[in-house]
Amino acid sequence: MRKKRVATVSLAGCFGCHMSLLDMDERILELLQDVEFDRSPLNDLKKFTRRCDLGIIEGGCCNEDNVHTLRDFRNNCDVLVAVGQCAIMGGLPVMRNAIMHSDDPLRECLEEAYCSSPRVYNPSNQIPNDPALPLLLDKVYTCVDVVKIDYQIPGCPPSGDVLWATLSALVRNEPIDLPYDMVKYD
Repeated sequence: MRKKRVATVSLAGCFGCHMSLLDMDERILELLQDVEFDRSPLNDLKKFTRRCDLGIIEGGCCNEDNVHTLRDFRNNCDVLVAVGQCAIMGGLPVMRNAIMHSDDPLRECLEEAYCSSPRVYNPSNQIPNDPALPLLLDKVYTCVDVVKIDYQIPGCPPSGDVLWATLSALVRNEPIDLPYDMVKYD
């Protein structure tokens, strides 16, 4: 049986879901019997080398680079899995969407972050606008707001056990069977 090709990426999130991949511990070696990683921060490949069977996305979309990357994953992966609360519901980055008190909520959010916050020292009151910075979107979007997502794994972050159970089932073309106590968060 040929190995499945897997790609991973972290968009607007904290990288905690990738840390949970590493929390599979020695089981990642078992997983490597069935998969090879393509584009991923785990191997530092920044571009796809060929089509992938499975794409794992953590984080939502808050700038144009996130949207471009997510669409690139949809175009290059047969199955997309959104992992963690940021990818599924926006996580902490989506808190920016709550600042909607004016006609220009993005500007209001940036002014709060860079100019008017009591904990920020910015005597010039300038908001960063370097052309190298990706264009911010009007709000934070979940992955499913941008592309078709095939599976969603909740958690902040989901445990290594949940990721192991899900990924091992997907790469072996088996049904995903997660017991309730594995995916409840209380």
